[in-house]
Amino acid sequence: MTRQHVDLDHMDITGLSPGPELQVSVKDNVIIVIDQAFGPKGDNLVGFTDETFDGFPAVTLLVKADGREALVHMSPIHGDKRKRGFEDLTPGSKCELFCPVSKEPLPKVGLVKGSEADYCAIFLTKRLGAGSQIYVSDVWGHHHSRIVDNNELISAWTAAEEKAS
Repeated sequence: MTRQHVDLDHMDITGLSPGPELQVSVKDNVIIVIDQAFGPKGDNLVGFTDETFDGFPAVTLLVKADGREALVHMSPIHGDKRKRGFEDLTPGSKCELFCPVSKEPLPKVGLVKGSEADYCAIFLTKRLGAGSQIYVSDVWGHHHSRIVDNNELISAWTAAEEKAS
């Protein structure tokens, strides 16, 4: 696996290890890969399509913005900005994030500090517990995300903004 796409300058890994129930791999002591993730009804979001990043199955969401909707395939490597789908969406666009299977909206878990973006939750276990989630921003191009296990922050990615307006 290559580190070339991981924004290590803006990644903060706490040193806490994910619990044994999570399917989160830690590679080279700094690369965190999401091996499973679930929508609000328990549908698997990893490997929903054949899209991959560095050989790892993508995390797929249904995204609605600007009166349109599309599947967006995100790299499962925490800190990797790569995604496929909605390439023409303007950075700074407010999005609605949904499970591509159930079409249920991802639950909002709070504002991203210092912005107008909301964090939305992707669950890390089939129990769909609030203590084990990935928080993703609902603003296009706003690269903020967090991985939480047992209500403890495992890693946070807060990349420099790309003039999201």
